Amino acid sequence: MMLKLTPLALGLALLLLPRVARGADYEPSWAGIAPLRTISLAPRPGASAEANGAALLKAAAALRPGDRLELAAGTYSVAPLWDLRASGTAEAPVWIVAAKGAQVVVTRPNAKQNVINVGQGGPVQYLCLRGIEFTGGGHGVRLGQCRQVWIDRCHIHHNNGVCLSANSAATSRLYLTRNHIHHGGGHGEGMYLGSHDGRQVMSESVIALNHVHDCRGSQGDGIEVKQGSWGNLIAENHIHDCNYPCLTIYGTGGKAPNIIERNLCYNSADSVIQVQGEAVVRNNVFINGRGAGIASKDHEGRTLNLQIIHNTVINRGPAFRANSWNDRAGLVLANNVFYSQAGEALHFVNGNAGVLIAGNVVLGGRPRPGCTLGHGLEDFADATWVATRREVTPTAGAPFENADAKYLTAVDFYGRSREGRRLSGAIGDRRQP
Repeated sequence: MMLKLTPLALGLALLLLPRVARGADYEPSWAGIAPLRTISLAPRPGASAEANGAALLKAAAALRPGDRLELAAGTYSVAPLWDLRASGTAEAPVWIVAAKGAQVVVTRPNAKQNVINVGQGGPVQYLCLRGIEFTGGGHGVRLGQCRQVWIDRCHIHHNNGVCLSANSAATSRLYLTRNHIHHGGGHGEGMYLGSHDGRQVMSESVIALNHVHDCRGSQGDGIEVKQGSWGNLIAENHIHDCNYPCLTIYGTGGKAPNIIERNLCYNSADSVIQVQGEAVVRNNVFINGRGAGIASKDHEGRTLNLQIIHNTVINRGPAFRANSWNDRAGLVLANNVFYSQAGEALHFVNGNAGVLIAGNVVLGGRPRPGCTLGHGLEDFADATWVATRREVTPTAGAPFENADAKYLTAVDFYGRSREGRRLSGAIGDRRQP
């Protein structure tokens, strides 16, 4: 008999999993399936970028389940609207990839269309795009009716809209991994996932190991997951230098929570992360937001069932600010390091009745139950308030040994086993993808 968990119970179960996730663990189950046929496409000598683009469209339209289209180095400029409809199966995916070591640039002559749409006019599944550079156009990559679609190791940048979006249709089982994303235009988001009105949601997807930065449009979130999107894992991303929060995560509408873990985020002209609710936020590092390190408030829905656990927050202003946490269900603030240089470690705008607060170490503002006092940045190996240095491995004298056992995670920021009841594991910069 299958045990059915409520969304909150599922979040608690996920919290305690001793899982060490790395690269391959974020890939789809069909990642290792060999192609049935490989087709190579190379620019013709002397051909224009537009001619290369036309050849690419023709080759992509002819792909069948099990095909691998391997692109040689060159620039492929696609003039018409490109709606990629190539679909595979679980046993025979479709692959469109850059040849080993090849710089493959896909672009457009103008911004009248997106560089590539996937599944705009019909469903697409079991498709992988890998190692391709998408630049120019409107949106860089726009995902429509997509299920089991994998965007891996792509370079998406200097677009005239969102770099990567999945907001025009319901999507599920997306895998957005190891991409380098920066300098979108318009609103300027790095990733925009789910629709603003909540009608189109992304579910049970993985957004991991991406490097997202310089989101400087009129808004400029790094990764934004809209209201109603549920059951997603946002993990080990490196996000920085954004106008809006590096991570903006709304609620799930009562469905399975989103998990936000082991992300490194810093330098936001807003708060470093804004999270509404129905999520588990654990083992992240958030540094230097003009607003708060972590901000939480009602937005598209109500704040509830939110666990913020084992995060390290270093901020000149408030480390944590909550606008709608008073007398709400399922709110947990445990085993975090909250350091504020000139504000409050914990700022509850409208009160905090019913909030479980335990095992935190704080600096800034008045003491609170469930918190002990830290010393300052000397508690970390090499960190600054403005994120110029971000090595927050605890020093020998750091008071980080008294985490609340009930909310102790099995692993730390690096996915390594957490020793004893240590609040903060070895934390620092990871390599960029």
